[in-house]
Amino acid sequence: MQDKTVKQNQNIILENRKSLSISGITDVDSFDEKEISLYTQLGELTIQGRELHIDSMSVETGDMTITGDIWAMIYGDKDRKGPLSALGRLFR
Repeated sequence: MQDKTVKQNQNIILENRKSLSISGITDVDSFDEKEISLYTQLGELTIQGRELHIDSMSVETGDMTITGDIWAMIYGDKDRKGPLSALGRLFR
């Protein structure tokens, strides 16, 4: 059986700190108007700001568009590419 993990490029395009396009999304952990936490092919990614909205997201392609007042993009653990179990979150 072949490994179905396909390594793709990840692109992040930020326009005027108001519109963010991201490719390579594998899962969304949580989101609200101040923070969006998601998982990409390159690890965890947290977007922080004000009045953040997920305008579009494609499960098939892994593309996402976010609008709002974007203050920060922070990468987390490179080796983690999916959500933690409930037990894993306790010891994080």
